[in-house]
Amino acid sequence: MKEELNLFKALSDETRLRITVLLSRKELCVCQIQWVLGFSQAMVSRHLTVLKNAGLVQDRRKGLWIFYSLSKPRNELEKSIHKYLREYFTKKYDLFRKDMSNIKKCLAQPLEKLCSGK
Repeated sequence: MKEELNLFKALSDETRLRITVLLSRKELCVCQIQWVLGFSQAMVSRHLTVLKNAGLVQDRRKGLWIFYSLSKPRNELEKSIHKYLREYFTKKYDLFRKDMSNIKKCLAQPLEKLCSGK
C-alpha cells in the first residue's frame, strides 16, 4: 500500500498534476515544461524529482538535455491513472487545455533556442 500512497501524494499537487498531464502527451525536457508552466527550472526539477521517486516519471539523457516521460505502468492502477490523465483533465479544466495549447506552441520552437533562454 505504500507505493499507492506515494503515487497519490505525488499527484495531489496541482503543479505535479499539470506536469504529469503534459508528459502523458509527449516526452519533454525541463526547459519545455518551464516554458509551458511559467515556472523556474528549480521548481520544475523539484516536482519532477517527486514524480520520479513515486515511480510516475522516468528520464533519459540525449546530448545536453534530459528528457522526461511517464514511466511504463507497473500495474492496473497506474494504467488507469495514465488513461485518466490523458482523457479527463484536458476535457474538464481550462488550465489543462491552456497547457496543451502552450505545449503545441513550445514544440514548434527549436529546442536549442527554447533552452538557451534567448
